[in-house]
Amino acid sequence: MKVIILAGGLGSRLAEETADKPKPMVEICGNPIIWHIMKSYQSQIDCEFIVATGHLSEVIDDYLSSLDFKSHGITATTHFTGKASSTGGRVKRVMAAIPGERVMVTYGDGLCDLDIASLLTFHEKHGKLATVTAVRPAARFGRLELQGDQVTNFSEKTQSQEGWINGGYFVFEPEVAEYISFDSQPLEHEPLGNLASEGNLMAFKHFGFWHPMDTLREKLDLEKLVESGDAPWMRKFK
Repeated sequence: MKVIILAGGLGSRLAEETADKPKPMVEICGNPIIWHIMKSYQSQIDCEFIVATGHLSEVIDDYLSSLDFKSHGITATTHFTGKASSTGGRVKRVMAAIPGERVMVTYGDGLCDLDIASLLTFHEKHGKLATVTAVRPAARFGRLELQGDQVTNFSEKTQSQEGWINGGYFVFEPEVAEYISFDSQPLEHEPLGNLASEGNLMAFKHFGFWHPMDTLREKLDLEKLVESGDAPWMRKFK
């Protein structure tokens, strides 16, 4: 199974870390987040990775060719998809290089304890063109329950009650590439929207851990989990 990791964006919201490297190369306790993502897949399914690069692509090229990376036994190559491409354009370019193949696709800036084999089984059973993993993100703020002006309950929610969001971790049939029109088209706009309107996009609901890394605070939160010795996404690592 080919797994495409989207790793070409600017990472501007994490500017403290991304002046000299793309966001997927930001380290979580000594290893880039892209390594954590690859390990989570490799520990569960037989796969090889194609990293869709753009901004500062040479940093990822150098890492994947390093002895440090090769020592982990992960099979990964890069595919330069243009500095100005958006997520849709990057997916289309890589899928064009491997025509006719079902692929998995994920972002290079988030971690999850997803059961990847179950995701694939779900996709194969429903028979549609695409699957997206639906998640409920951790809440950022304390939840207030009010009666008039009086606070009747204050709690730190562990998970948003605002509904499901796109958590990445897609499975795409080859035909999905036809829904992407040009390099600068975000995957999350017309391509997924049109798939949904046609009834060709299904959601695999993930009730476990999912955490993005868009800010320095989120990076530090992920590091604290690794330092605790019980990071959820690392429990399946071999």
